[in-house]
Amino acid sequence: MKNLNFRPSFLQIIYLILYLILFSFIIYTPYLISGPMHITKKLIFEEETIEGSLLGILFLVSVLIMYLYKSDVTRHKKMADKVAADKKTVEKRLDASYRYIGVINVQIQEIKSIFNAVDKYPESKEDLKKTLHYFGERVLGIVNANWVLFRIINSTTHRTISEHFEVRKNFTCGYPHVSNKMIIEKQSISPLTPVVSNPQNLNIIVFCVMPVEKISNEQHIFIQAIINEITKLFIILNSAYYKKENKLFEDEKVERKLKYV
Repeated sequence: MKNLNFRPSFLQIIYLILYLILFSFIIYTPYLISGPMHITKKLIFEEETIEGSLLGILFLVSVLIMYLYKSDVTRHKKMADKVAADKKTVEKRLDASYRYIGVINVQIQEIKSIFNAVDKYPESKEDLKKTLHYFGERVLGIVNANWVLFRIINSTTHRTISEHFEVRKNFTCGYPHVSNKMIIEKQSISPLTPVVSNPQNLNIIVFCVMPVEKISNEQHIFIQAIINEITKLFIILNSAYYKKENKLFEDEKVERKLKYV
């Protein structure tokens, strides 16, 4: 059981002292006043009149003190209520901050899981298909959508180079019709939402489409990062320079072996 130590405030002590003084005056008024008071020869106050007047004044003073005390108590109560309200506001903001930090941590872990899972670059179309399948599952984990469509198109001819259609488990739907031209020209394809790759100096455009009206800024950032990653992987897979460099390295290895034969 908690010990409750009551400590009266300074105002309460002053109020109690004043009341004791007034109470003492009221008790001893008959003894303090004995006989009438002669102001002038004609102006004489009887003892009862003086006592009644003094008691009335003392009563008014006590009422005034009580009013001041209650007024001060009310002011302190308002201050206490304001402090309590400010405390609740701070607690709510702190709780919101903790929840926001938690969301950020989850997002960071999601980013790590998205990009750390790709431990090697795709070396064939089959590898690219597996990569798109993996990223499709990640997008469906980020956005509450039943399917997602990835498409890689030629930015000049607007023709589709490669695409992948990922459907949520236990859900069936028809293949969506999405116009490449509308995506390139940034036309609305509502109720679908597209996210397009950032690089503008390439001859390909990578985008994904989801059957949702709108996505949050955080979701857009995640999906944008995935689209850019797919762009990078596709360029590496189809880079003639990359293939040429591989052949050059193989030729150098053959020459070194011949030197030591």
